[in-house]
Amino acid sequence: MDFQVIDVDLFNKPEDIAVINPYNRVPVLVDRDLVLYESNIINEYIDERFPHPQLMPPDPIMRARARQLLHTFELELFSHIDVLEKNPKGADKERAHVRDQLTQLAPMFAKQKFLLGDDFSMLDVAIAPLLWRLDHYGIELPRSAAPLMKYAERIFSRQGFIDAMTPSEKVMRR
Repeated sequence: MDFQVIDVDLFNKPEDIAVINPYNRVPVLVDRDLVLYESNIINEYIDERFPHPQLMPPDPIMRARARQLLHTFELELFSHIDVLEKNPKGADKERAHVRDQLTQLAPMFAKQKFLLGDDFSMLDVAIAPLLWRLDHYGIELPRSAAPLMKYAERIFSRQGFIDAMTPSEKVMRR
């Protein structure tokens, strides 16, 4: 699909972000007359609009499990990122929480290739930006999380991931 990514400085957002998103947050997707905000909603819309390959499981039970995990990621991981963005020096508690939550995921990658098994899915799309930014946020994972980092490298090598990165995202990782 054709798209244009506009990199936004979170500390100096353009005024039009607040006009198109009442919460004045990014990401925002504009597709003709449609304006969407919130990552999971944007991801599901793109998956339904461009369904090849489909990223949400076709089975309703697995799709519900995927949505439940996305919600868990939102509560247990992504909700802590705002603090890391706004106050990186005073966010040790959030940094430790994210580290611990990610470390708990690591053992599953000794048994499976991606979060839902052997197929790349919406869950992998959702967590990839966080994994890419670990160094940027000062989150160091323990050695026991090595399977998670091997999984992350698999995602980072995907052409779709590479093509979607902005210049500022490319320099976030050592």
